[in-house]
Amino acid sequence: MLKLFYLDAKCKISPMKIFYILSIILLSVFQSKSQTNRPQEPVARVVKFYPNPAVSQITFDFEQNLDKSYSFQVYNFVGKKVLDVPAVTQKTVVNVTDFYRGVYIFQLRDKTGKMIDSGKFQVSH
Repeated sequence: MLKLFYLDAKCKISPMKIFYILSIILLSVFQSKSQTNRPQEPVARVVKFYPNPAVSQITFDFEQNLDKSYSFQVYNFVGKKVLDVPAVTQKTVVNVTDFYRGVYIFQLRDKTGKMIDSGKFQVSH
């Protein structure tokens, strides 16, 4: 197994340093390419939520012209669904006292499953 990579007799670079350097270079290249290929459009938010971070409850406000057939889900950070509201109303209050501390993801979907809006919030109690 190769322990060290030698550039010359005086300069030693470990394989981990090479890995970190190449990772940073690749990430910066891919990030710059992904940013240049996308048109910069303002994102229309359908869901507004407060307070963030939430201690005992969090309120989700939806647009006035929201389709009543939309569904609303909340997932913990490992991807487990912790809340499912099959038919949303304009204002939804979620009790988070039974949620563990951490970051949660919410998704608003139409009846075909297409994601309309998503975001994340934090629970800290």
